[in-house]
Amino acid sequence: MKKVVVVGGGASGMMAAIIAAKNGKEVLLIEKNDRLGKKIFISGKGRCNVTTSKPIEEIIKNIPGNGKFMYRALNTFSNVDLINFIEKKGIKLKIERGDRVFPESDKSSDIIKCFEKYIDDYNVKVILNSKVTDIFVKDNHIAGIELNGKDIIKCDSVILATGGVSYPGTGSNGEGHKLAQKLGHKITDLKPSLVPLVTKEEWVKDLMGLSLKNVEIKIYNKNKAIYQEFGEMLFTHFGISGPIVLSASRSVVDLLPNEVEVFIDIKPALTFEELDRRILRDFEMFKNKDFKNSLEELLPKKMIPIVIKLSNINPNKKVNSITKAERLGLVKLIKEFKVTVIGTRPIAEAIITRGGVSVKEVDPQTMESKLIKGLFIAGELLDVDAYTGGFNLQIAFSTGYCAGLYS
Repeated sequence: MKKVVVVGGGASGMMAAIIAAKNGKEVLLIEKNDRLGKKIFISGKGRCNVTTSKPIEEIIKNIPGNGKFMYRALNTFSNVDLINFIEKKGIKLKIERGDRVFPESDKSSDIIKCFEKYIDDYNVKVILNSKVTDIFVKDNHIAGIELNGKDIIKCDSVILATGGVSYPGTGSNGEGHKLAQKLGHKITDLKPSLVPLVTKEEWVKDLMGLSLKNVEIKIYNKNKAIYQEFGEMLFTHFGISGPIVLSASRSVVDLLPNEVEVFIDIKPALTFEELDRRILRDFEMFKNKDFKNSLEELLPKKMIPIVIKLSNINPNKKVNSITKAERLGLVKLIKEFKVTVIGTRPIAEAIITRGGVSVKEVDPQTMESKLIKGLFIAGELLDVDAYTGGFNLQIAFSTGYCAGLYS
């Protein structure tokens, strides 16, 4: 019986182990943590955005990092296949806004339990609290692994699925890159992706914790809009975060260390003229009040002092004496609320690592190394990354499935 060692018990590793065992191989799954699926457990704020309900072509459009490489893997094991795979174990899934798929229970632990059931079903042997310290090759073919710096385990195939360098507390600390590099693989530059952004403006601290829903952000480079998205964002003590900001971060990273201007349209449902008419109505309602007391119907309470300060309108000025030029300036401020990005949070705080094992050296159908027979590479270890919305986990599951199938 063919023996397969899977290194890493995350999304891609568990899937690879299950599929390899299902196809009659003797499988050993090695995880250095005390439990499987540690990163799955914290994904989606503990709810686990397991995949998306979008069609495959749309999924590929949401994978800016080597999306075309994923075409065969997604057609081998699609999001529909993944949904069926999970629901077969009695875990009901639901579709939320933006085609995001979550467990009905809102518990990421249910997804892990589902995979653990499959692991039991197919008699995958699991070794926890252990580390693969070396991989052996003979005549350009996998021969075995070294466990914990001492034990030698012979095998026919190795599936590397150790993750990137994001969230090192979950076990993803770059060890897989070192193993792949030692075997001759090129590692492309590792950068943070889906990472909170740091802004120059000090006043963001006053907005900390404020979540804005149904807003639109635009990022410009040399007067050209390079990214825009509608959705939810969050102000933090260091800058901005939230779903649309995390997705935007991928484009921002390429422009740093130059300052990057991000424009937030706080009222995207209204045109400039419609917002002006809306403010005129509010001003008529509050005409005898001070300006500082006239924006409660329009903006979140926390935001009002900042908008007043940035508008350069005297906060104590009576609403009925605000000039047309001042009012139009206020409209522009709300439609183009600007923050200046000067950096990102550390890669350790990024949801996903951008970069990794060069996809030019990996077969897109099988995930087998083009350099060494019997070596398979899956998941975040690969130089493939996507926006938020369940796409990155789908990448992990699809590549893991292919690696398990062909190992």
